[in-house]
Amino acid sequence: MATTPAPTAEQPMDDDARRLAELGYQQELRRKWSGFSNFAISFSIISILAGCFTTFGQAWNNGGPVAISWGWPLISLFILVIGFCLAELVSAYPTAGGIYWWAAKMGRPVHGWFTGWLNLIGLVAVTASVDYGCATFLNLTLSAVFDGWAGTLRQAFVLFVIILALHGLINIFGHRIIDVLQNVSVWWHVAGAAAVVAILAFVPEEHQSFQFVFTERFDNSGFGDGGTGGWTFWFYVLPLGFLLTQYTITGFDACAHVSEETRGASKAAAQGLWRSIFYSAVGGWILLLAFLFAATDVDAINAAGGFSGAIFETALTPFFFKAVIIISTIGQFFCGMSCVTSMSRMAYAFSRDRAVPGWRLWSRVDRNGTPVNAIVGATVAGLVLTLPALYESPSGIPVAFYAVVSVAVIGLYLSFVIPIVLRLRMGDRFTPGPWTLGRRYKVLGWVAVVEIAIISVYFVLPIVPAGVPGHADFSWSAVNYAPLAVGGVLLVVAVWWYASARKWFTGPRRTVEGFADGSGAGIDGDPVRQ
Repeated sequence: MATTPAPTAEQPMDDDARRLAELGYQQELRRKWSGFSNFAISFSIISILAGCFTTFGQAWNNGGPVAISWGWPLISLFILVIGFCLAELVSAYPTAGGIYWWAAKMGRPVHGWFTGWLNLIGLVAVTASVDYGCATFLNLTLSAVFDGWAGTLRQAFVLFVIILALHGLINIFGHRIIDVLQNVSVWWHVAGAAAVVAILAFVPEEHQSFQFVFTERFDNSGFGDGGTGGWTFWFYVLPLGFLLTQYTITGFDACAHVSEETRGASKAAAQGLWRSIFYSAVGGWILLLAFLFAATDVDAINAAGGFSGAIFETALTPFFFKAVIIISTIGQFFCGMSCVTSMSRMAYAFSRDRAVPGWRLWSRVDRNGTPVNAIVGATVAGLVLTLPALYESPSGIPVAFYAVVSVAVIGLYLSFVIPIVLRLRMGDRFTPGPWTLGRRYKVLGWVAVVEIAIISVYFVLPIVPAGVPGHADFSWSAVNYAPLAVGGVLLVVAVWWYASARKWFTGPRRTVEGFADGSGAGIDGDPVRQ
């Protein structure tokens, strides 16, 4: 790749461009995002108006209220620890490649190779799952408003395709306002969540007791014969319910992927990352508790497979039911828009370093500094990943949707763990940025590693008995295809690495020759690989 000379003394860099040049890249993306906008994109991707609504049934069926009232704050604490570890890294290395760049810098090209592919498939899956969830709620809204709308599975998939296309178009043609829309999204999520909590608090004629919310246990999974006191419940069923929290609070690495577009990124991106987790954890818990207190018709909710819409339909008047669904749908639309932004920046950055087939196409930016081709390619990949959702599970539980959710969680968190481990290995050789954990990095790093290892095992396991090979009711439409998707990609990437990529992939590639002073050194005096 030809390199571009850094600005001269007659064309001075600002601090952000200089820092990016030290990391080896020319400023190509427009750096117009504020610190709040950086926080906003991760807060919007986490989106308590999306994950809390769409994956509520996973926790309801696998553990019941205790998986939510106690599971949410517990798992949120572990996720916050992961966020702290990543915040330290984005402060030191504020690049659009984010997770992948950190792994390649602190380790070897092979670390960056696998991290990048895991992160990319995770971001594609997050986008696909969010937009499919948005389509599901829009489908419900249309069926409630229009008598002629049946709300079928195929109609939901058509809506999904339309929403995915709209998000691509917004990201391509809305470059002047995309950061403003991220800010609007934050306030919609705050005001919308508050409105939903108020509606669920004051509109229903009756509420559940504190005892129900904080002690009641369910096992609607089909495992363990419905028992809620044995080893199967505590060590298999209940942990599957934690997917609600682990999925909802994810995608916060977006703060890193848009760091090249953020002013004062070394501090702003780090703060935006951990704050988006913290505020989402608090707001999401309050929102979910409101769900549980309003869940008075347990039989109806169970009959709906734990779908959160059943709570609103049974507890609220038709007007307020529609209001809650519309608030959530709009929030999910904002969330999907942010997901496409983050996903496309990662695809652009990974392609810029020649890791993606057709990298010349995907690494191009238009005259507005928008990676148009990366946006199109990544959204099409999300569509392909979600095709199994066209087939309904015999159990009635949206297994294909939860499989995409699992792909997102596993892909993203495995990509997080690699740079965290490498940071632990570097020890005092690591040069931190202005936001640092200090000596606490050791304890927090190992806590993060253990938590990610555990969830990566649980979320590839069958979600329903019909998905267990050899079971009497086995059906391919009930299979959790997360291990097939993630494992298949890893197998291809591994074969590709050993057969070819290890001979030519050298990690991050410089697009500048040096700094304003003419030097060609990289960070810490270590030249970035050519």
